[in-house]
Amino acid sequence: MSTFPTRILLAIDGSKEAELAALRAVDLADATDAELHVVHVGVVPRFLESYPGTLGYERRLYDQIEEESRQLLRELSWRVKVVGGTVAGTHLRMGAVSLEIVALAKELQADLIVMGCRGHRGIRRAIEGSISDAVIRHAPCPVLVVRSHESAEAPERPALSAGGR
Repeated sequence: MSTFPTRILLAIDGSKEAELAALRAVDLADATDAELHVVHVGVVPRFLESYPGTLGYERRLYDQIEEESRQLLRELSWRVKVVGGTVAGTHLRMGAVSLEIVALAKELQADLIVMGCRGHRGIRRAIEGSISDAVIRHAPCPVLVVRSHESAEAPERPALSAGGR
């Protein structure tokens, strides 16, 4: 087994943090001569998953969400290529974001997952949870979580002191 990744899965959603993660993934892929795969997960509203067929128009709504997600994946993959990345594969998934990322990482036998983290705190984190936390807990490989400078400078808890004890 190599110390360096040979297959990197980059999870992107169009956020600033995902753009930073893309830059990091491109650098890693170039430095290690690894394949770079890009995934975007289209989020399906829970009522479409929980109560199929009850509203009558859910297929059109699902198709619309899927097409918008496909277009976003094309755009985001193009941005990765513009910054110098060579994309070995693009993958559109629909459903629960963390579950789909982990499932694809297993299918691809990825050596590393790279993703951004928005750094939700407090009530919002308690309600929504953290996608990056869920991916870290269930991933079959290491996960590199890239945070924005703002979220890194405003930590949830005070930093550990440098003084020795």
